[in-house]
Amino acid sequence: MEFIEKALEFEKRKLTLKSTNDRILASKELKSLILGLNEIYKKTKNPELMDIMKRLTVIKRKVEKRLKLRITI
Repeated sequence: MEFIEKALEFEKRKLTLKSTNDRILASKELKSLILGLNEIYKKTKNPELMDIMKRLTVIKRKVEKRLKLRITI
């Protein structure tokens, strides 16, 4: 339940990722949340968990896309 609460809180949080360090920390936090939810999903097969993981993955892709743009420049 802890991962679910953290994931929902992260999803509601407004992301203002001004620095590269903020983006890296957000990406790592999202990864840990997704992996934690995945472990719970393996046991319960709850479709709501899959929906949460999908939404977090979309956010993670956006963060990593912006991160890669900053690193290559």
